[in-house]
Amino acid sequence: MNEFDLIKTYFDWPNPPNTVSIGVGDDAAIVQVPSGEDLLISVDTFISGVHFPSDTPADAIGYKALAVNLSDLAAMGATPRWFTLALTLPEVNPLWLQAFAQGLKTLADAHGIFLIGGDTTRGALSITIQVMGTAPKQQALLRQGAKAGDLLLASGYLGDAAAGLALVQGRLNLPAWASDYCIKRLNYPSPRTRLGTWLVDKASSCMDISDGLLGDVKHILQRSQVGARLNTQQFRWSKALALLPMEQRLAYALGGGDDYELLFTLPPILWARWQSELLAYSDVQVLGCITNQVECIEFDQMPSKSIKGYDHFDN
Repeated sequence: MNEFDLIKTYFDWPNPPNTVSIGVGDDAAIVQVPSGEDLLISVDTFISGVHFPSDTPADAIGYKALAVNLSDLAAMGATPRWFTLALTLPEVNPLWLQAFAQGLKTLADAHGIFLIGGDTTRGALSITIQVMGTAPKQQALLRQGAKAGDLLLASGYLGDAAAGLALVQGRLNLPAWASDYCIKRLNYPSPRTRLGTWLVDKASSCMDISDGLLGDVKHILQRSQVGARLNTQQFRWSKALALLPMEQRLAYALGGGDDYELLFTLPPILWARWQSELLAYSDVQVLGCITNQVECIEFDQMPSKSIKGYDHFDN
């Protein structure tokens, strides 16, 4: 199978949306941005042995490679529209490609995003996906905008994916049901696109949690020039993580990464008004509040000093 057969077989999807004038098959795609909306673009590279263990199932690799990009769009309140795929393969393995493409398309269909082009080449396994979405003009959610007195909130439960990685790597033991749950959270994160679009014109700041809560909170604090107080004793945990000692839970949540939940700020009056609606989107929880101590994070219970957010060049 040559490069063009590979693309046609696995990645030339039928029934493009009406916003796609030209998709896979030409030198470039042509798309139409809806009137009154801004175009938002994000790209991530996914490398075997760095972003996922080498024995990760192919469908999970396809699914997660797109999921982490969709999470970036969700963090800015964007509606997913289109994406491109650059795929580097050590060999052409039809069974692997079929599963990879199925995982990719399953998530793409669920979020209404369409593959419009890309590239394939030979080499060590890596996947680069560029996603494009749209948001109402000048209303995209940003990391800046948090104000002292705002509540700091997150969707879902934190730390599960980090526990999943520890399980895969043999650094943790849990009962079978808890292990299955955490590994699924690692391999199949849930991009919060519906929540993100709902937060437009409501949240004062927003981003996704990819590198651990501690590191990502710092990004909001830096861009907004504020501080934060984290009430760790009030964090809510999944049933699986609740089996672990508190210090271990906090290590996974604060420094583990791979959660791909939304981290956002709201004035308390808006949380009181919209709490029931927010909970309909996911298990939103209050993590703490924003303070005026610029770039300073306070804790109700000081965690281990060794905990820090993930950094690609310092891990």
